[in-house]
Amino acid sequence: MSERASPSQRASYKAFRTIGTRWMDNDIYGHMNNVVHYSLFDTAVNGWLIDAGVLDIHAGDQIGLVVETGCRYFSELAFPDTVTAGIRVARLGSSSVRYDVGLFRNDETHAAAEGFFVHVYVDRQTRRPKPLNDRLRDALAAIFVEG
Repeated sequence: MSERASPSQRASYKAFRTIGTRWMDNDIYGHMNNVVHYSLFDTAVNGWLIDAGVLDIHAGDQIGLVVETGCRYFSELAFPDTVTAGIRVARLGSSSVRYDVGLFRNDETHAAAEGFFVHVYVDRQTRRPKPLNDRLRDALAAIFVEG
């Protein structure tokens, strides 16, 4: 049996987005339901891409489709916590990107949860893989962290 990984610290990430939790995020056990973590990952990364000016969700010719995802949970999150999502790029391919995302509760320095997802960038119309355009590649390279 392998040893359980330790949570990362905020300093391990290059970009950050603050996201408020909602009343409906809590489940019957009084903490954030695991499915909400995945929504926070998606919200953090896509919000960062939009703010960086490299994702046009309505008219852009290139979009990212999630092809793989995962999460490790270290401590509970719950409403009314404020979550800071730390974002970094762990792998940058010709048409794919692996994002790592750490979710930090309030002002805590260690991640409550850490996840990843892989986007394959495709042509919006054909849904076929398409090499990352230069603006997108440059933005992603700025938050790349050697692993």
